[in-house]
Amino acid sequence: MTGTTAKSSIYFYANGKRKTSVARVRIYTKGKGDITINEKPIEQYCKVFTQKGTILSPLKLTGHLKDFDITVKVTGGGQMSQSEAVRHGIAKALIEYNLELRPTLKRAGMLTRDSRIKERKKFGLKRARRAPQWCKR
Repeated sequence: MTGTTAKSSIYFYANGKRKTSVARVRIYTKGKGDITINEKPIEQYCKVFTQKGTILSPLKLTGHLKDFDITVKVTGGGQMSQSEAVRHGIAKALIEYNLELRPTLKRAGMLTRDSRIKERKKFGLKRARRAPQWCKR
């Protein structure tokens, strides 16, 4: 899905998801490699070094590290879940930009939505699977 901004530069949009995190990603075509997550630069947003590597991995894999300006709004989940949701969104937006990148990203597993979420609590149990303690006497 493409659109325009106040700057009249073209962007490509995609959603990325992981557990309960949802990332709304915009990739602007004319850029110099700035990444903004929740209106903070990536260096300020990522508290753990591996998070930044996770977020940048689709760009490194396709060789577009300094070609785009990226803005992301991410909600829900924890830090690692949010960074993986951002990675998923960036990978999907890169495919909107250029369909020829799909085999590379698909082989690396960046297009697959990780559907592992918390299981719901069942009645008669303490949690999803934890039964009440049983005592014989």
